[in-house]
Amino acid sequence: MDVDAAGGAITGGVLAGAVEKPTGKAGEHDHGVCSDCGAQTSGNFCANCGQPTHVHRTLLHLGEELLHGVMHFDARIWRTLPLLWLNPGRLTREWIAGRRTRYVSPLAMFLFTLFVMFFALSFMPQYESRVVVADDIAEDRAALAEAEQALAQVRAELGQQPSSVGRAATVEAERLVAQRRESLAKLEQQVSQGRADGLKPGSWQASLKDMAAGDETHDGTGRLKATGQDAKSEGHGFGATVMKKLQNPDLAVYKLQQTMYKFAFLLVPLSIPFVALLFLWKRGFTLYDHGVFVLYSLTFMAMLLMAMVLAGTFLGAVGQVAVFAGMLAIPSHVFAQLKGAYGLGVFSALWRTVFLLVFCNIVIGLFVGAIVYLGLGH
Repeated sequence: MDVDAAGGAITGGVLAGAVEKPTGKAGEHDHGVCSDCGAQTSGNFCANCGQPTHVHRTLLHLGEELLHGVMHFDARIWRTLPLLWLNPGRLTREWIAGRRTRYVSPLAMFLFTLFVMFFALSFMPQYESRVVVADDIAEDRAALAEAEQALAQVRAELGQQPSSVGRAATVEAERLVAQRRESLAKLEQQVSQGRADGLKPGSWQASLKDMAAGDETHDGTGRLKATGQDAKSEGHGFGATVMKKLQNPDLAVYKLQQTMYKFAFLLVPLSIPFVALLFLWKRGFTLYDHGVFVLYSLTFMAMLLMAMVLAGTFLGAVGQVAVFAGMLAIPSHVFAQLKGAYGLGVFSALWRTVFLLVFCNIVIGLFVGAIVYLGLGH
């Protein structure tokens, strides 16, 4: 598990709780003086500072506060999520219109969902990129010696007392020896034709490193070729810096992942101008309205991406169908949110959906460029 990503998830929860304080039942109110500001009270909450007039002092309530503050877990999430998935236009319109106490704020939900997504994806299976040479060969040789010893014993017993059971056992022992020899031969061949850097030939790590090293200085086995120029000479500038860091593929990908979840909020300011461009000639809509639209839309996309990755990884063929359905859900959700949030007709929402999907590709390109620069360009 990525410990930094786990810390990021907790940070996201704290940020979400800080952005929007959860509301809840105050319990039986105590008339009198507020224990915080000293103002006179006559209800469940202080009219001056908003603190509940009944202060809980139980361990159970401490756990409830933890769920509220870190996980943002209250009744509003169950009113917000169904609308976010099934009627995003109404959710966006309700928040912009000021009907907010029943829903989780778009910024709090975006922050928490974003960091939970990276936290969940940190549990994904990691694929080994390096060849463990000595241990694998030793294990295969030991297994082959054991199989050959078992075969010799079975043949000796069959020579003393021939039987159909003995002949079947001999055939099985011979099959096992052949299997062990084949496995050892493949491993030894892989090692003899392997790469000097220990990366598996044909793996994405090896391909990425070869691309970064360049064909003119690389022979495909992890060894540098002799050229007329010094192969170790390095260029300068942003491109040379990125290529140099890509020669350690695992570390480069790790840096990109860390940078991506730390700067994922950049998607919001990058997206708002493009949404505003679609309503440039329409009055009544502000950048705040577009910001709410973007935050709720990105929250849905983050949830959908997390579901697609998990389904594609763990559900096999069913997961592939789920991934395809998720791809179809993206334009459908954008269309529904545009139509409901801005009160558009079908045609107006449809052409804006097409343009917005094009703009999404531009935003992703800008975001990826920023992540590469921030993660590998220094």
